Amino acid sequence: MVSLGVVGTGIFATDSHLPAIGKVDDLSVKAAFNRTKEKAEKFADVAGFPKSKVHDTLEDLIKDPEVDAVDALVPVSNNLATIKAAVAAGKPIAIEKPIAASLEDAKDIVKVARDTDLPVLILENFVYHEGVAKLKELLPKIGDVVTFLYQSTGPYAPNKYHATAWRQKPEHIGGYLSDGGVHQMAVLTEVLGSVKSVSARTTQLKEVSGDVDTLNALFNMESGAFGTFVYTSYLGATTKTTKFTIFGTKGSLVYDNSPGVGPVITAQFGEDAKSASAPETIKVEPETNNGVDKEFANFRDAVNAKDKSLLKVTPEKAFHHFAVIVACVLSGRKDSQLTEVEKP
Repeated sequence: MVSLGVVGTGIFATDSHLPAIGKVDDLSVKAAFNRTKEKAEKFADVAGFPKSKVHDTLEDLIKDPEVDAVDALVPVSNNLATIKAAVAAGKPIAIEKPIAASLEDAKDIVKVARDTDLPVLILENFVYHEGVAKLKELLPKIGDVVTFLYQSTGPYAPNKYHATAWRQKPEHIGGYLSDGGVHQMAVLTEVLGSVKSVSARTTQLKEVSGDVDTLNALFNMESGAFGTFVYTSYLGATTKTTKFTIFGTKGSLVYDNSPGVGPVITAQFGEDAKSASAPETIKVEPETNNGVDKEFANFRDAVNAKDKSLLKVTPEKAFHHFAVIVACVLSGRKDSQLTEVEKP
């Protein structure tokens, strides 16, 4: 049994992490810390552990001998310090994306993770989606990838997460774009590999987003492929769409994860119109807990085995997800200037 200490007991900890952890065998929450202690005490009531295990400081929680590993949901500007504290105490840590508030902090996190044998997992749940695994399985069948279209767009819909101060006044570059955009980067790069450079346009449609919130970019991939990436959830009335279309020399794949439609993959094979197969529809099982339970199962396995190589989203991977969005933001500030994606 791996006993977790939760740092940051806000909305997502209660509504997402706790139910997901409850679905994972040999994993449980035994302690918590929050800057507002009353919130941690309410969390303890929901999680079912005694209030005596609500700690007054981060250091106290990390040093608790009954805490085997840390689950951290903190303002992104605190990620580096939280990871350093856990590693210094010999505790594995899983921490919410994006990896950091700046590329400098992100590089430091990568170094900390490289220099320790402890598992350091960046919690990026989209990597664990079944649709992503299925796309990777099908990809070789369409030959060399030539180009792609990735669209994640929707109308502005106020929700409880918009009210958090760190989102409305973000310290992390890109604000909403980096907070949510790394999810899309996780899918895109898990399937197609790393992005080499970008040319992007950005704008801010809503004050509540805190920074630019709408992005349209051309991506040049390390593989030589290129494609278009469009991302925003701040539009006027429109149908919410999440669709990833990949065109190859021997066919195409369309992964549609739009609400009410997916997840579903449509595949078509052939080198030209004459040899084209009929479109094949491949249904994908919807995720329970949006894949959050799978990432915690992955963390449990790595902690139990004391093997960080088992982690599916390393700090190096998460650095790239973030660095692509940063490159887009910087390109947007420079009138779409071609911008290289930084490496850790």
